[in-house]
Parts: sequence; C-alpha cells; structure tokens
Amino acid sequence: MAGKETGSGEKSDARKVKQRGGRRDLEALRDRRMRAAEMFAAGQRQVDVAVELEVSQQTASRWYRQWTEGGNEALEGAGRAGRRPRLDDAQIEAIREELLKGPQAHGFATGVWTLGRVAIVIERLTGVTYGPTQTWTILRTRLGWSRQRPARRAVERDEDAIVAWRENDWPRIKK
Repeated sequence: MAGKETGSGEKSDARKVKQRGGRRDLEALRDRRMRAAEMFAAGQRQVDVAVELEVSQQTASRWYRQWTEGGNEALEGAGRAGRRPRLDDAQIEAIREELLKGPQAHGFATGVWTLGRVAIVIERLTGVTYGPTQTWTILRTRLGWSRQRPARRAVERDEDAIVAWRENDWPRIKK
C-alpha cells in the first residue's frame, strides 16, 4: 500500500504501521491512536482524522467515542496482543537448564532429544502439557534452539583405517 503524499513530497507511513516482520507493530498503532487524540483535542473533525491517518471513518468514529468517554488513556491500548504464555520466563530458564543436562539425565535411553521427550520434561517440571507443535515453538522461539540431527556414523567406525585406505589402497584401485 502506498502512503499518502504529503505537502513536502514525503510519503506518510500511516497505513504501513500494522505489520512489522509479520507481526503487528503495537507501538506504531498506539502512536497513531495518540495522534488521533491530539487531533480531536485540537478540534478537528472525525472525517479529517480518518483522511489524515488513512483509517476508515468507522475507526475514526470509534476512536472519537472512546476519546470522549475516557480521554487519551482510552486510546492507549492493551499493550500486547494474543493469549498470555502459559510458561513465564523463570520456568523457561528452568527448562533450558534441565534440557542442557541431556536426555539421559532424565531417564531416556539415548542421548537424542525428541519433541515428545522435551514435552515430557516440560510437563514434569511445570505441570503444563504441550503437543509436538507447541513444544517445537517453545524450543525455537523462547529458547532459541534449532533442529539438529546427529551424524550417522557407525559405532564400529575406525577413522585410522579409513585414512590409511584412502592414502594407500584407493590410489592403487583408482588407476
């Protein structure tokens, strides 16, 4: 969406505030509502606010009604969107510390973390049950972990024998 051309030749970013990196820019949305409150206080009409801030007339009308009933505080907004996380930062940090101990410290047979195993540890520590998708979201977004796969190497692998074969046998066979 192109911004509105202003008198100075610059483009207004009024319509571009809704998204930032795939998420709503709550601070920019709040700033726009506060600009509307300033315009209402200066005696400007709802239609002028709608045109200037590039919002619908219904939005300008709703903002005006909120502003007249509750002042600027009514247009502040909630400060965040969506459901609150079930785990707080302290719980996430405790989970991180436990996961760093490794799967075998939690009674699993192998040293590989799976989403199911991580979910079990989270439930043991916090009492909160998560499925694989949400467990992966916690690992990726809140812990900053990424998907890792163990190297597929045989336990019986002999590195010295492999090097010797490459240096001695392979050149002879290759000819």
